[in-house]
Amino acid sequence: MLPVLLVGCQGNASSASKYSTGGDPTDSPCARVVSAIGYAGLMLEPKGQEDRQHFEDAVIGRLAELRGITLEFGDRLPDSLQGAVQTIKTTTAGLSRNDVPRQRQVALLKQYRVAADQIVAGCR
Repeated sequence: MLPVLLVGCQGNASSASKYSTGGDPTDSPCARVVSAIGYAGLMLEPKGQEDRQHFEDAVIGRLAELRGITLEFGDRLPDSLQGAVQTIKTTTAGLSRNDVPRQRQVALLKQYRVAADQIVAGCR
């Protein structure tokens, strides 16, 4: 009987690729990504002041967490947001590392902001 039970559990949402911790793979993709954007945003300088941003470990860690959540849930966002999702994936790939030159970090942060705003607006 046990093998039958195990087979019944395979292929469900909980066996999907896991890039982030907490939550459930069946959670609303918009809710998860928008929440992660907001959580990362708590440590970011206000829009327009990206040149003042300090990219300390805590900021990099939150952007890395956002990257994981976007990798896990982003492809399930509406088709109209997929361009912004790809931008988030690309920009957070650089923003979640501490060996990226500062000038590049600032440029990535500016690109990230545009895409993050699109996702937040599109998920309302």
